[in-house]
Parts: sequence; structure tokens; C-alpha cells
Amino acid sequence: MKIKLIIVFLTGFILAGCVGVSSTGIFGTGVSVATDPRSLGTQIDDSIMQKNLSARILLIDKNYFLTVKTKVIDGRIFITGKVNDPEEKLRLTKLAWETQGVRSVKNDIKIKEEFNFKQSAKDLLITSQLRTALVFNENIKATNYQIDTYKKKIYIYGLAITSEEKDLVIKEAKEILDVEDVIASILLVDDLRIQKK
Repeated sequence: MKIKLIIVFLTGFILAGCVGVSSTGIFGTGVSVATDPRSLGTQIDDSIMQKNLSARILLIDKNYFLTVKTKVIDGRIFITGKVNDPEEKLRLTKLAWETQGVRSVKNDIKIKEEFNFKQSAKDLLITSQLRTALVFNENIKATNYQIDTYKKKIYIYGLAITSEEKDLVIKEAKEILDVEDVIASILLVDDLRIQKK
């Protein structure tokens, strides 16, 4: 009876992490299962990798819960956030590479500087404008993208159905007022190892 209860609990935990795979905060809304072109198995693998990495990051420092965010798409790890010094950034990169099943690591962690309310408000506005533009563009599946803005640079992570959609997302980002650069880490569905059938 005890073993059955544990199995039910673990199955529920894993599936709860997959349904509406979502990371909020600096990455925005996650990719929903209904529109996600990855196979269910790949989504589960990515979710497990992400939870594993997040837990190991928190073991280093509980403050990272608020300052460092991770996203895993098809075995590729994306890290963003802010840390106090370059050594921390290197340590987190190494930790990401040690995650079982990792295919690549993209580290966009910044070194903390003195808080600038005006700059933070501007970055938040840029992120909101791009999120709105993606939602209202019917040729883009907005739920497949995460957006982060830091010092007027937009970082976009996600999955595009076609190369035209990828180009549209980048074009929308570049049209936003005051944006200085767009760094896109957008994978095409055709590049995924395993896709939905």
C-alpha cells in the first residue's frame, strides 16, 4: 500500500510539472502542453532536468530562488538572472553542464550592479510591449516564447514552428522603441530530437 501511494504521488508530481509547463518571473509564461511541438516524453525529460538543476542551484544559495531562472528546451539549458561576482556565474554554468542529459548551455547571467529603478522600469516596459505584440500577432504562438529584458537588450527563448515565425518574432522585438539589441535563442521544431506525431 505504501509503495502504491508513493508511485501515485511521484506520477502526479511529474505530470503536474508538465501540464502547462510554466516558469514565471524573469522568463514570463512557459510553453503549454497543448501547443508545445515537443513530444510528451521530451517535455517530461526537460521538466525533470529543469527541476533537478533548480534544486541543485538552490543548494548552493537559497537567494538564487529569486535571482536566477532556468529553462530547459529539448535538453538545451538557458540560464538568466543576476549574481554578485563572475565566479558565481562560472559555478552556475559548470553546474548546468553537469546536469544529466544536457545538450547545450546558454548562460545570460549578469553581474549585479547598483539598482536603477528607471532602467528596471524601462526593461519591464519593453518586455510587456513585446509580449503584447506576440500575443496579438496571429502568425506567432506567443505561449512558446519566454522574454527577458536587461539594459534595453531583449533575450528571447523558445520554439518556432517555422523559420518565418522565428523571423517574425525577432522583427517584432526589433521594432520596439528603445531596444538596443535582440539576442534570440529560438529553436525550430525541425531541429528538435523528438517531435509530436
